[in-house]
Amino acid sequence: MGETLGFSEPSLKGRAMRLLAAREHSRAELERKLQAHEAEPGQLAAALDELQAKGFINEARVVQSVVHRRAERLGTQRVRAELNAKGLPPELVAEAVDDLRATEESRAREVWRRKFGQPASDPRERAKQMRFLAARGFSSEAIRRVVQDADEDD
Repeated sequence: MGETLGFSEPSLKGRAMRLLAAREHSRAELERKLQAHEAEPGQLAAALDELQAKGFINEARVVQSVVHRRAERLGTQRVRAELNAKGLPPELVAEAVDDLRATEESRAREVWRRKFGQPASDPRERAKQMRFLAARGFSSEAIRRVVQDADEDD
């Protein structure tokens, strides 16, 4: 039907560019999303190779983008899981995780402050605060320090 109106299916490269215009994507993400549109074997790899050579696909930018968007609200474990799910190179993920670990406690403290703002009134509330931070992917050490410091400040 589209052919009769003068429209044709977008090329794999065009589809990839559309996805990249919305946000940074890793090569593995693009492969997953575009595989169904590949007409001939190797066609998708060639299109992605060309985009990568021209700098449109950049794994380091994907890492920076995820860290920038997610680190403020999530712990290192959750950000690492998200980076791994995008199929990024392990060395880039490890580097980002090392950087995030340096700020883990301060990020956890800020998330705790925005959500709760005051020390727990009883052990149940304290456990609730700790579970909340754990679900966000913060390390048990950072959680313990944040909740304990809040209790001591009281």
